[in-house]
Parts: sequence; structure tokens; C-alpha cells
Amino acid sequence: MMIPSALAGVDVGGTFTDVFVLDEVAGTATVAKVPSTPHNQAEGFLAGLEAGAGSLDRLATVVHGTTVGTNALLERKGGVTGIITTAGFRDVLEMRRRDRPRTWGLWGTFEPVVPRDRRLEVVERTLADGTIRAAIDPEDVKAAARTLIDRGCEAVAIVFINAYANDANERAALDAVRSVWPNEHVTASHAIVPEIREFERTSTATLNAYLQPTVGRYIGRLEAALQDRGSAAQVLIVQSNGGVMTVGTARQFPVRTTLSGPAAGVIAAAHIGDAAGYPNLVTCDMGGTSFDVSLVAGGQSALAAQTSIAFGMVIRSPMIEIITIGAGGGSIARVDAGGLLQVGPESAGSDPGPVCYGQGNDRPTVTDASLVLGRINADRPIGGKLDRLDLEAARRAVSAHVSEPLGLSSPEAGAEAIIHVANAKMAGAIRLVSIERGHDPKDFVAVPFGGGGALHAGALIRDVGLKKALVPRYPGVTSALGCTIADLRQDFVETWNTLLDSLDTDALSKAIQALSDRGTATVTGAGVALEGVATLVELDMLYVGQTHTVAAPLSVPAGGVVDRAGVQAAFEAAYVATFGRLLSGIAMRVMNLRVAVVGKRPRFDLALLAPSADATMEDARRGIRRVYVDGGWHETAIYDRLALPVDATIDGPAILEQSDTTILIEPGLVGTVDRFGNVLIGEKNG
Repeated sequence: MMIPSALAGVDVGGTFTDVFVLDEVAGTATVAKVPSTPHNQAEGFLAGLEAGAGSLDRLATVVHGTTVGTNALLERKGGVTGIITTAGFRDVLEMRRRDRPRTWGLWGTFEPVVPRDRRLEVVERTLADGTIRAAIDPEDVKAAARTLIDRGCEAVAIVFINAYANDANERAALDAVRSVWPNEHVTASHAIVPEIREFERTSTATLNAYLQPTVGRYIGRLEAALQDRGSAAQVLIVQSNGGVMTVGTARQFPVRTTLSGPAAGVIAAAHIGDAAGYPNLVTCDMGGTSFDVSLVAGGQSALAAQTSIAFGMVIRSPMIEIITIGAGGGSIARVDAGGLLQVGPESAGSDPGPVCYGQGNDRPTVTDASLVLGRINADRPIGGKLDRLDLEAARRAVSAHVSEPLGLSSPEAGAEAIIHVANAKMAGAIRLVSIERGHDPKDFVAVPFGGGGALHAGALIRDVGLKKALVPRYPGVTSALGCTIADLRQDFVETWNTLLDSLDTDALSKAIQALSDRGTATVTGAGVALEGVATLVELDMLYVGQTHTVAAPLSVPAGGVVDRAGVQAAFEAAYVATFGRLLSGIAMRVMNLRVAVVGKRPRFDLALLAPSADATMEDARRGIRRVYVDGGWHETAIYDRLALPVDATIDGPAILEQSDTTILIEPGLVGTVDRFGNVLIGEKNG
């Protein structure tokens, strides 16, 4: 009987499902890329696992980066949900922050995921200091729950005013609801965001309830399908914060999966960059539908306290800070009413896909433009979706929708215009996370990955002024690789809302220890092999009179006792790093305590992915192809990327092909292969 020893990472994207299978016992790593199945993502998930692992009984652990939650929010396909809230507060979800979808103009509409007739009120009141003025009547709560059931609800969120200060009323309501609710899809806000700010807490708790049925059913299908195929593999889910959690936790807190796949890519890029000697990175994940950008400084990814998945759909939960724009391979190009060329955000996705897929789409995409320019080999499409791409159909689409409306002379000119617009959008996203955050691009290396990222590496480092680009060994499955190395992580938050001068440091120290103990018990009890456990502590602080907080990392002394001077020093260092100066004579306030407990999973040696010692440049050569760059055709050397030896030097123009992506080295640039098989692209004299 085979003893399971392999670890698989699976990232389900809009166009492809990517798989990375690591078997350190056998000393092997294999990759697979198969078409995604939007109608039922579990089908593509299993097809990818079988393609990557061969036999599913080899698998000991499967770590999954999923977009099910993200798609359910964007498409508004979550479960029918109700809210039980404090009398007078049923409209918090709809009022939001009195913002609007468009900055300019007073028009725009917003419909919350829970309509008003499914937002019910009960009498209760907790004051901001935690005093309970009015306790709940359990029978009133049960009656509200029964009404929601009668109205077709399959999930419910309980959100009471000031529950972060005292959760007693919510806990009592939770018990009352569970006594009559027909399933496990019940969310209480204090369990999701025990933090000040009513709208953010209401939104996050509601979206968690909204996702519970959809994500829960999906995870259940995956587990059942694996069991049906004889696999006893443990399944873990990647969180938006870059950690992983058990499937039980994912069912309870599905809102934590909303940036699951992109977060895994950032984790992988940080690991690859650190091993290669580059701790400062801009990660650039270009898939079929989007371009995701994130910053890694000093080997650490940037975390945000909240994000908006779409207008008005705010999630207050720690997550890797990722900027997403509609500039993927399937992004559709069009000339708008003003005669301007636009690329995205609409995407052809996986079905029907780009014009060259021949599945019914007649509008050109970024992939079609790359094909017209000769940058993609029509006879070797990635992902195994097709045997051949339809170049002539792509040329016709580019001509009809771009070249002719813009008065350009050829399909190639139109295709290059599409690429230029897409590159400009990507460069803008990179500037947003680098220059606009006070970072000098010259200090950072781009890590382009996803199926299309490496085609744009040269343009991005030139347009933004980045140091160079590092293309991972398997860029098309980098997010899947990240799934295999992501740590277990549990995040906690408590609102303190006290002046620094009044801070009870003994109570703060005890709270830190209690949360650390709680998180440690969770991660060590998950049944996952760990190398160690670390506790990270931050305080959200501000000057009195300010609205927005600064996250101040706090170093807890060996004795575990925090002092006021240490808290002030941490805040001042964070404030100077953010704003460049301090404000004198103004009192400081501690708003929130954040504690993250990280269970460190083993990192595999990336040397396992290195080129064979027998690899030669001669064996890697695949001939010459004409490629259109900078307004003209170039005779371009073609190489099998995975056959290139360590220390190989490739002058541009050159194309490096592999099953999961294509790399373009533009004229004037040079690529070199490092000891891990990464390709470094930069100026010839850089």
C-alpha cells in the first residue's frame, strides 16, 4: 500500500486551475495547468490534482487557494441571508459611510446583499463602555429567526450595537438563534470583528454569513470527491492574510478566504525572492482576468486591516494588501465612444476565452494581441486547453475592433497598441503600491508570474524604473506553489480605545498573553507539521482628533510585560515611517490590539527546482521566430526555458517557452538563469 507523502497546492483561477505537487521523499516537484470549470470549480480542481499527482493516493495534504468566495461576492451569488440587529440600526449596512460609487456626481445606486425586509430588529442595548442598558429577550430573538427562516433565509448574521465592548447580548442571541436555526450558518459579529466601527463590523459579519452556504457546499464537494477517489489527504484553505486554515475554520469564517489565491502568490514570490537574495519585491500576478500587484519590503508582505471587494462590500479582516485591476490575458480591448482604446475590465475569461480559442468570442483580448505579435506560439498554447490557437481569427478581431477604428495601418499596430495600454495600466498599479507609498522603484525587483506576467516583464521594469525582473521557475503555477509553503495563522483583535497616558499596561500584557495562548492552541491543534510558533503584536494608534490609525508593531519583552514608553516608541516609529514627522503636544490614543499567531510550516529547498546539471544551451534552442516589438519585426531566438542551464545568458530579443507561460526578453535586455532556475531580466549593462 502506498504511503501518502506528497503535498499539493491548488490555485483555481478564472481561466486556469494551477497545481504544484511536491514530494520531498521522492525528491520530485511536478506542475499542471488545466482549464477551470466555472460551472463547478471542483471539477477543475480534481482534474488538476490528477494531472499533477497522477494518483491521488500519493497525496498527504492538499492546500487550496480558492476564488469561490470572491466570485460569490462579485457575482452576488451567496446564500439567502438575514440580519438580526439592535432596534434602530437595521440600515447600517445600507447607509455605509455615506460614500458613493463614483467620486464625481451625486448619482449611483447600491443594493446591499441583504434587503431591508430581511434585516430585523430586536430590543437590546449595550453602551460604548460595555454597560448593558437593555438585555435581550431570547423569545424575541427566536421569533425574528423564525421569521427569517419563513422568508427563505439559509444564513443569518447577528450584529448588535457596541458588541465589541461587551458581547454578552450577542452571545445570548447566538444561543437563541441556534436553538431554532436549521443549519450551522449563523454568524455573530463579535466572533468575526470584535472591533469598534459599526459599519465595518456589520458588513464583515453579514458577508461572512452570506458566504457560509456557498463556500461550505464547495468545500464539502471537494472533500467528498477526494474521498470517493480514495484519497485521505488533509485539506487546508489559504486565507487572505497569507496563512492557511483547516476546512472547519474556513466553513465558519469563509470571509477570510476572499483574497485566498492572490495571497498565495505573494507568499510564494516572497519565498523565491528571499532565496535568490532579493528581499524587496513587487509581485505581479497576471492571470486570465486580472492583474494583481503587491509589495514585499524586507521580506515581509504588506498587510491591510480591511478591503473592499466591490463598492459597499467592505471586509474588516487582516489580509495581504493587493491591488487588482482588469488587465489579464482575457481582458477585452475596445475603442470607446470618445475614440480612446480601452483594455478591460471586462474579460473573456475561460469560456468563451480569447478570440484565438475559437469558442465564440469575436472581441480581441490581450492574449490575442500577443499572438498577433508573435510573442505566443500558436502551436504551443499553455494549459492544455487547445491543440492550436487561431492566429488568423485573432488578426481579424484586432483589425476590426482596434486597428480600423483607430486608423492604424496593420493588425500588428493595433495589437501593439493593446499591449501598450495594458502595460500602462499595470505600471500604474505598480506605482500605486511603490512610489505612492514612499518606496523607490530602483530598490525593488518585479516578480511577474501567472500565465501572462512574464510577457510584460521588460515593459514593466522600464516603464516604472524597477531594478530588474525575477521570473520564477514555474511562473504559471506560482500561486499554487505558494499554497504549499503558506503558514498557519490566526489573527485576533480587541478594541481598547484609551489614551496612552491612561493605558493599563499590566492588563494589556495579560491580554496579549491570553490571545497568544489561544492562537497557539489553535495552530498546534490543527494536525499540521510545524517548525515553530511565533506571535506578532500590533497596536492601532493615532493622535487624538485623528480618524485613521497607524499600525505600530510592538516588540514584547522577554518577561511578557509591556511598558508605556515602549508603546509610545513603537507608535512614533510607525508614524514617522508613514508620514515623515511627528505631531508635538498632542495626546496619543490606543484604539485596537492585534495579535497574530503564526505556525511556521516547513519550507522546501528551491534547489529542488533547479535545472539539470546536464542542461546545455544547445539542447535548449528551439529555432527562430519573427516577433513584433517596438514597431517592427525582429528575428527572435526561441528557447525551451526549462532546458536552460544555470548561469545561461540570453540576449534579447528572445522568447523562452514552457508549458505554463511564455517569457519575452525584449531587445536591449538580457536574461540570466540563477542556481534555482529563476530567470533574471534586466538592462544589458545594468
